[in-house]
Amino acid sequence: MVPGNLKKIKIMKFIYALLILFCCSLWSGSSALAISGPTEQLKPTLKALIDILLDSGLKGEEHKIERRAKIMGHVTQGFDFREMSKRVLGREWKGLPPEKQDHFQELFTKLLENAYIGKFESYSGQEIQYIGERQKEDRAIVSTQIENNGQLIPVDYVMIKKEDRWVVYDINIEGVSLVRNYMEQFKSILRRDKFDGLVKLLEEKNSTFE
Repeated sequence: MVPGNLKKIKIMKFIYALLILFCCSLWSGSSALAISGPTEQLKPTLKALIDILLDSGLKGEEHKIERRAKIMGHVTQGFDFREMSKRVLGREWKGLPPEKQDHFQELFTKLLENAYIGKFESYSGQEIQYIGERQKEDRAIVSTQIENNGQLIPVDYVMIKKEDRWVVYDINIEGVSLVRNYMEQFKSILRRDKFDGLVKLLEEKNSTFE
């Protein structure tokens, strides 16, 4: 069942990793960030999301809608859900008309929001270390470590340059790709139930969160 069966990864590692993923996805729009490298664009954005998560005026169930809207408002500017959606569908994506591509992207984005944002809303300031950066033309990998209860969790952010800014389209936790994990799950569903079956499953899954 989507999005479960992350057999190779402990769920808490994904929670903290995805927290930093969404942190790094914030985009301030400043010209200084626009011309800087991928790591430089990750670092300054962390404080903005932490401010949302630690804002006492946004805590609690009564502020959930407002809090989620603020988080996703930043996330959708710096995280390339289109690129991610295309990659998790693989060859299936190319054969879809634009309206079906758009619908799948909307469903998959909502799935990630529903499945993970609630998990890290209790963030309490785990330490993040930037280890290094590898860049080749318009692609880059920024390597970090997250300290959690004395354990260092390696997290790599896979980024692509779109015009004058860097955006995240995949995350690797201890060498395991989030995109590839979903791709493998979706591949078996597509083989069995075709694209319409996958869409129905995503719609049902998102409705259970509501």
